Amino acid sequence: MNLLRFITCGSVDDGKSTLIGRLLYDSHAVSPDILQAIERQSRNTPGGGIDLSLLTDGLRSEREQGITIDVAYKYFSTPRRKFIIADAPGHVQYTRNMVTGASNADCALILVDARHGVIEQTRRHSAIAALLGIPHIAVCINKMDMVAYSAKVFDRIVADYQAFAQQLNFKDLVFIPMSALSGDNVVEPSKNMPWYAGATLLHYLETVDVTAERYGKDARFQVQYVIRPKSDDLHDYRGYAGQIQSGVYRKGDRVTVFPSGLTTSITAIEVHQQEVEEAFAPQPAVLHLADDLDISRGVTIVHSDDLPTVSQDVEAMLCITDGAPVRVGGRFLLQHNSATVKAIVKDVYYKLDINTLEKIPQPHNLAINDLAHVRLRTSEPLSFDPYAINRKTGAFILIHENTCQTVAAGIMQKIEPDYVI
Repeated sequence: MNLLRFITCGSVDDGKSTLIGRLLYDSHAVSPDILQAIERQSRNTPGGGIDLSLLTDGLRSEREQGITIDVAYKYFSTPRRKFIIADAPGHVQYTRNMVTGASNADCALILVDARHGVIEQTRRHSAIAALLGIPHIAVCINKMDMVAYSAKVFDRIVADYQAFAQQLNFKDLVFIPMSALSGDNVVEPSKNMPWYAGATLLHYLETVDVTAERYGKDARFQVQYVIRPKSDDLHDYRGYAGQIQSGVYRKGDRVTVFPSGLTTSITAIEVHQQEVEEAFAPQPAVLHLADDLDISRGVTIVHSDDLPTVSQDVEAMLCITDGAPVRVGGRFLLQHNSATVKAIVKDVYYKLDINTLEKIPQPHNLAINDLAHVRLRTSEPLSFDPYAINRKTGAFILIHENTCQTVAAGIMQKIEPDYVI
């Protein structure tokens, strides 16, 4: 399935919800009944037009305040591709919400108000996008109609953003001038900006290639369930079920099982209860191995010539998502895909000021929305890859042992003390 997950982020009133509404409306992805309801609710809109932001700001509290609070997910498709949109809140106190929405994003749309240019919230959301390793960034310079569609304004904002983004090391960065309210360069090319020869936003979203980053070359498979029917006709059946996180598995491959480190080979692969010669990410599959090894939920099966990091020491960037403080000595459950182990916070190297990218060394504790570089010690070895290499195997969450609340979302880093974003 040709699917793109993307997130919209930016400051309050930059037009994120209107932009998503325009994408849905102009691509004919709004059903007639919803469109009629939005038209009724837009009767008091200045100018008498349709308030497209109502397509995403679905919570009553959000509509009353005129802002986005939670991450709103929307789905639509075109003949070329299917899309999942995450509309992230713009306020600083909802940083954790943006991290949640961006964790699986292939692309980020950073909205900039053409009247105000690059501001603090632009830098904050750009830094989070870089931290989470989102491979494709489109800077949408919105409300160009409010600056008379000026090419000089556009060029100035591009230069300001590029100067800031040099330290973020984005892999793919494009700039698109637009007006979400008027529809300029969202779905159709704008006649008001003949000086812009690039793609419209929808064309960019339909054509951006995310295959390599999403599935990677490293073969990673984590066991979710061990299938042992023990029936008369399947007495010796033993299959290891899970989703292929990245890469390709083929019958006959030599594989290594972690954390034990034992090596064996694949004798059969099943997909949808049919035996196949190979399977690839993100397919769910059942692997059969030549040897009867001690394998349970959470065990990782990888190619023997392409091994992950295996360690009880994990260095990570954390985003605190709950009010429970996180400090040195804190004990939690660490859930890494199917694996759950106990973990203790051994060190907090620094807290990151997301506005200035300044590192505040050794904070006493971490509170909700804080971003920090920490070292964790787990009760059992984990097999993982740095998040920058493999987003599927480099992410985890911390869970409070007693309340079972999710305390933090984490991304694994290379095991070195002086890691720099």
